Amino acid sequence: MVTTKIDDIKSALKAEEYDTSTRGHRHTAAARALGEGVYRILRHKSKGKKAHTHLIYKLDFPPKDEKQEPQESLNVEREGSFLIQIKNPDQHGAGPSQFRGLQSRRKAVFPAHLQGQFGQLRYSPTNPPDFLNYEGCELPLISASDDIEEELGLELKADVEADPSCSDLLEMFGETAPVDALLRGTWV
Repeated sequence: MVTTKIDDIKSALKAEEYDTSTRGHRHTAAARALGEGVYRILRHKSKGKKAHTHLIYKLDFPPKDEKQEPQESLNVEREGSFLIQIKNPDQHGAGPSQFRGLQSRRKAVFPAHLQGQFGQLRYSPTNPPDFLNYEGCELPLISASDDIEEELGLELKADVEADPSCSDLLEMFGETAPVDALLRGTWV
């Protein structure tokens, strides 16, 4: 989903009940916030290598002194770095073992100035991040490190102290979804 409307996101996160002809009455639980923090997408060039982009993040919530059960069970570190690239919607995998991506009708349609950045390449760095504004944009995330300072030589500062009254997620979605995983680091 690509949207700037909070109500669209709230609707997508809500619990849902519905009936099916084959399985009867069904219930989908509301989404739960796993963490909140800061992130950056940055361009990086290592010595002798091509420029690439990283998605880096650092969690503010749940606080460090709280349990981390949901985060640990889903292998979400307190901070991390991923290489992030954009898949060229006009290029396809070369063989049966190659990732083919979304079906044609669901693929991103980028404007010419963004599509032109791919040339004949299958993937491009996420530079500019405008690529992410288009529904159907496919982006592989490749785990790089869980120590941003060691890997990239910078420290990502938290936006807030771990005070629930400062949580943007809580303010926007608190009435929509359970928050125990976010604030106390426990499953509901």
